[in-house]
Amino acid sequence: MTSTPRGRLVVHAHFHQPDREDPFTGEVPGELSASPFHDWMARVDAECYRPNAERGNFAGISFDVGPLLAGWLSANDPSTAAAIVAADAGRPGGNAMALPYHHTILPLASMAERRTEIRWGLRAFEVSYGRAATGMWLPETAVDLPTLRLLADEGVAFTVLAPWQTAEHHLDTRRPYRVELGDERTMTVVFYDAGISGSVSFDQATTSDADRFARDSVLPRLAGTPFADGTPGLVLVATDGELYGHHQKFRDLFLQHLVAPGPNERDRGFDIVGLAEAIEASPQPFPAARIRERTSWSCHHGVARWGWECPDAHDGRWKAPLRAALTRLATAVDAAAGRRLAEAGVELGPARDAYVDVVLGVVPAEAFVARLATASGAGPAATAGTAGTAATKLPAGIDAATILDLLEAERWRLAMFASDAWFWEDPIRPETKEVLRFAARAARLVDRRAGTRLEEAFIEDLHLFHSPSAHLDGAAIYGIALEEVGEAGVPIG
Repeated sequence: MTSTPRGRLVVHAHFHQPDREDPFTGEVPGELSASPFHDWMARVDAECYRPNAERGNFAGISFDVGPLLAGWLSANDPSTAAAIVAADAGRPGGNAMALPYHHTILPLASMAERRTEIRWGLRAFEVSYGRAATGMWLPETAVDLPTLRLLADEGVAFTVLAPWQTAEHHLDTRRPYRVELGDERTMTVVFYDAGISGSVSFDQATTSDADRFARDSVLPRLAGTPFADGTPGLVLVATDGELYGHHQKFRDLFLQHLVAPGPNERDRGFDIVGLAEAIEASPQPFPAARIRERTSWSCHHGVARWGWECPDAHDGRWKAPLRAALTRLATAVDAAAGRRLAEAGVELGPARDAYVDVVLGVVPAEAFVARLATASGAGPAATAGTAGTAATKLPAGIDAATILDLLEAERWRLAMFASDAWFWEDPIRPETKEVLRFAARAARLVDRRAGTRLEEAFIEDLHLFHSPSAHLDGAAIYGIALEEVGEAGVPIG
């Protein structure tokens, strides 16, 4: 006799922090506002990541950890990083999802940029967890069909969206769906429970008692399941991971009691599983659903918050000119870097995609250049080079240092579009100043190696917007951003 499948709860936590690295030194500058800690990375780690790891919470939830945050943890809190990786291995199908590398709003990016962000994120995941990712969390869950097609092209099987991102009326979020992508391709999408997720995020009373939450919030939502086709009922709670201990003090304790109850506690009437496990347990084919394109989980106006004058912001007139200035700079960086790399027989796109191995420390820079030279047909010289490797033959006028600087410029050109720069009310904030520093690094590297004057043109474009509160234009903010890390706001090319 076959038993009736029980309802399932999945708690997904999206762990992300803005990149605070100084692109000129590789260090995270001190932040007085994070006192008594050196910086906000260290403070949020102490309040959230480390306690949740020590309590074993990562083993009981579904999660994604941004690649830049994961790299910081590996370097600065290796025991927490190791606990997170171990938690993924403890669940069928794994607990972790990948994330595009720089937390870019993908529907606002070019196809080439989206592809690189996805490939870098998947590679970083593979290096961290020792397996290929099957799921990918989209930054701000911002989505369109071209993005989903790119995910499918790279082997991603599922993602998570908000229920208002579906074009279907009265969609039941308690089961997975398939989105048709064309060419007989599909993407599995699980829509999270908006009511419960919102309560967990914003109503402190909801997370004051895990038993009451299970009884009064989760169990009623599972009523009427399994579905007629045998699909178990599913409640997916999706929130920012920093909620558990940083945004809400002691909520790591709530999470621990919810997902890892003691052996003597009574059965709550449902199972707590990972997202990959829940999808695997649901009979296929899943019902079809359509998405609302260029939508997200945190903007009521699609993706306007990161591109133009979203009504959610008191004064967002600065957002479109900032994005336009960065887009023009990115286009110029790509053109100049592409021309110089072509002189060595190196194609920009594939080289940029592969350069993530240097960023992650998987491949030494010298070995990477040698590999590029071999692929381009230049090949190694007969004489031994540095560290016993074959010296790399490159055309006259371009050397290994130039190639690496141009690809390093591409790294920071990608970082310029981190979503955090547009999320808040004012470009005077640290998140926007940080991407301006990334822009300076990219422009200066290309100006030095290609003889261009990109930084000067970029500064001119920055005059086109102002801070609503500080009444400074973007060029002045750029100067302040560089002064804060000891850099002069003038070209060095």
